Amino acid sequence: MRALAVLALALVRSFLALLRSRQDQALVELALRQQLEVYARRQRRPRLSPLDRAFWVALVRFWPRWKKALVIVQPDTVVRWHREGFRHYWRSISIRGPGRPRLSQETRDLILRLATENGWRARRIQGELSKIGIDVSLSSISRYLPKLGPDPDSQQRWITFLRNHRDVITGMDFFVVPTFRFRLLYVWFALDHGRRRVLSFDVTSSPTARWVNQQLREAFSDAPPHRLLIYGNDAIFCSAITQVIESLGLHPQRTAHYNAERVHSSIADAPQGRAPEAKPYRSARLTRLPRVGGLHGRYVWREAA
Repeated sequence: MRALAVLALALVRSFLALLRSRQDQALVELALRQQLEVYARRQRRPRLSPLDRAFWVALVRFWPRWKKALVIVQPDTVVRWHREGFRHYWRSISIRGPGRPRLSQETRDLILRLATENGWRARRIQGELSKIGIDVSLSSISRYLPKLGPDPDSQQRWITFLRNHRDVITGMDFFVVPTFRFRLLYVWFALDHGRRRVLSFDVTSSPTARWVNQQLREAFSDAPPHRLLIYGNDAIFCSAITQVIESLGLHPQRTAHYNAERVHSSIADAPQGRAPEAKPYRSARLTRLPRVGGLHGRYVWREAA
């Protein structure tokens, strides 16, 4: 009985193999006849009709060895036809909605104005617009931004400024380092802007103005080659530190401080908070309040003159 079962299984496998071979032979003949029909058309260069393309796209789905019988085009071409048909199908069944509403001309002009007057890009403009009651996405703002091209004159002026002044500029600041025991250490450092090298640094767990003054005296004990020392608006940099800087023969220069106005993208607000101001009435006009010597600006609604 076991030998009989093995023999029966072998006969069934042979019969199925015969059917598969006949089926493959029929598909090969069908594919070749279709291509011969294309070549038989009275054209200098055979062109495939949409029906021809549909034939091969359908054949790909039901016959795994279709590439062996393909002569008239490359296999990648048939794959591309299938993808195009897929896109056309989903486009035909998709219902087009109203889409995103177009920005008003007033808002588009405002985007161009903020970019031109301040040199801002999309994220900065979005933050400022949110504070005057206008909510616009970054992609919409980017669509209406002016294209920036190289300005050789301004680039030359900036390079010339750096070449003339970077070697006489130094700066100081703090950064925080968390410890393994979840304590905070404050690292003070002084940096040479010309060569981008650290002149001096020290670490403390409780920084004070007296401690900073001592660091300054040690860092600039000799006659410094610098003329300008830049530092931030941290409360620790008080008037006592300013006096020490001047006594060392350096000119103290604080960085621009407008934490109550500039919108930071990380928190979508100014560090000290800035309430949004919607347009109060139709005739109100947007006014630019210059900041940082006019390099930047804050925008508020004012009554039209």
